[in-house]
Amino acid sequence: MTSVRPDRGDSVPSDREARGRYRRILRFAAWNLAVTWWYELLLPRIGLTRVAERTRSKRMQRFARRFHVLAVDLGGLMIKVGQFMSSRLDVLPPEITKELEGLQDEVPAVPFPLIRALAEAELGMPLSRAFAWVDETPVAAASLGQAHRARLSPGDAADTGLEGVVIKVQRPGIDAIVSVDLAALRRVGGWLSHVRLVYSRVDAPALVEEFAVTSLEEIDYLHEAASSVRFAGDFAGDDRVAVPEVVWERTTRRVLTLEDVTAIKITDAAALLAAGIDPVDVAPVFAAVMFDQLFTNGFFHADPHPGNIFVTPSAPDAAAAALGEDAAEASVARPWKLTFIDFGMMGEVGASTRSGLRKMLIAAASRDGKGLVEAAREVGVLLPTADTSELERAMTQLFARFGGMGFAELREVDPREFREFAVEFGDVVRSLPFQLPENFLLVIRALSLTSGVCSALDPAFNLWDSVEPYAQQLIREERGNVVQDLGTQAIENVGIAWRLPKRLDALVTRIEEGSVGFRNPELERRVSSLERVARRVVSALLFGALLVAGAVLRADDTVFGTVLMIASAVPLLHALFSGRRPR
Repeated sequence: MTSVRPDRGDSVPSDREARGRYRRILRFAAWNLAVTWWYELLLPRIGLTRVAERTRSKRMQRFARRFHVLAVDLGGLMIKVGQFMSSRLDVLPPEITKELEGLQDEVPAVPFPLIRALAEAELGMPLSRAFAWVDETPVAAASLGQAHRARLSPGDAADTGLEGVVIKVQRPGIDAIVSVDLAALRRVGGWLSHVRLVYSRVDAPALVEEFAVTSLEEIDYLHEAASSVRFAGDFAGDDRVAVPEVVWERTTRRVLTLEDVTAIKITDAAALLAAGIDPVDVAPVFAAVMFDQLFTNGFFHADPHPGNIFVTPSAPDAAAAALGEDAAEASVARPWKLTFIDFGMMGEVGASTRSGLRKMLIAAASRDGKGLVEAAREVGVLLPTADTSELERAMTQLFARFGGMGFAELREVDPREFREFAVEFGDVVRSLPFQLPENFLLVIRALSLTSGVCSALDPAFNLWDSVEPYAQQLIREERGNVVQDLGTQAIENVGIAWRLPKRLDALVTRIEEGSVGFRNPELERRVSSLERVARRVVSALLFGALLVAGAVLRADDTVFGTVLMIASAVPLLHALFSGRRPR
């Protein structure tokens, strides 16, 4: 959430408004897809690659500006889409990410009468009865809801032990708006699934569905409340982290009441220094907490931008003393906590993916290019059939030259070195079948925002300084599990040995009957590719034959010659565009 400005008012869109919104999103997507097809696919095929490259930067900027206008005008999920793009989650160029950086700051506030009406309908009582006081000026506004400070009634305050709270209320009509936006995004995802440049790297419909799940969870405040409780449980007893309590008696699907934990914004360096807190000390603690969520707990805050994290000053107290001398000493050494809020966007990493991510982190800390590529394959970022030998060589050289450098050091490197490296290995990276596994978009978002917050706290922050000790800890934990893993493997081996005679007997029987089949997916793929190329060559020859025949005959028979020349367009289109993924 962020600062607010007045709005003309939100309401449930009429059927006509919903259709207009849907069509406007599709028109925007269709036009930009057509422009991209023209410059990135057609022009290179006819030898005009330089034209496409020369105009690419300006086209990206123009696209970002137009999307910015669309998102601010429509609001809803378009703001969320812009946030995803501005966080570099889909590896977009800086021309786009820079333009969309401040998109969230332009979300307008909903007039309080509309907020009051929705909150009272949800709670089943007037706000004056539900709360002792409610501030009509919102403290923050987001694309899906906005927040107001309030005080609990004396009875509720006595029951909960809280007094100051924050009421988070959905934007009126947001359910209908999200439904329309998701329908439009699903249609666009279907279009992208037929574009080779996209489908060879990412499953666009699956990506839209992942975004849909996250968005629908965000407008279910009961789900957010449950997520905050789970997150608090993961860090129970951890003196680094605090989480606001949920006031369940004043919480519904569209109204969420939380303890008011407003403190120092994590990137407010002046306020931190005034409180006696060095921002440089905050960065490694924040990085370690985020690493714990991603690589150990498997349940993580996927939107850790500066507005969602406070630094809360604290002091040793009886509670800390009760935890023991070590905890009390730690509290004295670090008299503050990181307080997380807004648990609407949470990610979950399965055990197998988490194992792969841990291996990626260990490989990165060890400057092991080959290990990093293997871990990426295990996570699912690289398809199993990918030939990664050149990528391994590229990563090894990358670590040898730039490994261990902080952001400040990287800024001092001659930009020509980066360009030379990009030119040398750009084709290798682009040729590999990268993909985004399920929920991986949120992992990238969390890591990207973590890096940005740490750099804001300490411009000289070196992420390696946090990665290396954390990776060493993971290595120690991995070694501690070796005995258990060996025992499990031994049991599995006994089972395999026990079943082996029967399986061998079945295999021999199938061989004798001639019912054993063999498949080579890579060979089949290459044969299929050759067949498509052959068909395109035939189409090109047919196009030439019809065009020449029509031109020759046109002198004697204008009608028939013209028909042949027009008909030549059919094999021409087939030759140009039959490379699409077969259904």
